[in-house]
Amino acid sequence: MPRKQKKILGRYIAADPEICHGKPTFRGTRIMVSQVLKRVAKGMSWDSIVAAWDGDVTKEAIAEAVALAERTFEDHAHEYSQESLTT
Repeated sequence: MPRKQKKILGRYIAADPEICHGKPTFRGTRIMVSQVLKRVAKGMSWDSIVAAWDGDVTKEAIAEAVALAERTFEDHAHEYSQESLTT
């Protein structure tokens, strides 16, 4: 069976089966994108997020993660529908 390949998801984000079980991480780190997005969702300032990881995650990387999450949500929102709306 062929080995899974590293996927470059953006300038700052990659998914490598050898790192964090293939979950998207910030390139050159083991910081998972989901960890940062959770902090963004809780309202943590981007400056605080950058400081929390000693600058290993930049504001530009956070912006890319948010943009990627937005695109993903737009493409897959229908999969998370909890009820149908009828008019």
